[in-house]
Amino acid sequence: MRLRSDIWVSAYLRRCGVEGASAVLRRRGAAEAGAIFVKVDHLNGRATLYGPAPQSVAAELKPGVERIFTRAHNGDSIDSGEAEQRLNREIAFDPDLWIVEVENGPPGAWLDLAP
Repeated sequence: MRLRSDIWVSAYLRRCGVEGASAVLRRRGAAEAGAIFVKVDHLNGRATLYGPAPQSVAAELKPGVERIFTRAHNGDSIDSGEAEQRLNREIAFDPDLWIVEVENGPPGAWLDLAP
């Protein structure tokens, strides 16, 4: 049984707070199973956007890992405006998704990342 999206997001926001990072819920999606995107704003006009890993990768989850993420673009970061455009396209495709924004978080932003 997979952890509900609303519970996962709540725990992730708390984790960011414990680590001293400012994180906010920008968009609330479907409570049970909405896809989750995390935007890390580097506060210099650049951002890193993380989204759900492909099903083929997610199927190989390690025990204890609820969700696995992957960078949603090539390179370490992209222009913040480009990240917003990508999020808008994702919303048009899936209106039930969640968006969490973290200010100046570290690489990986405390997420379980696909290899």
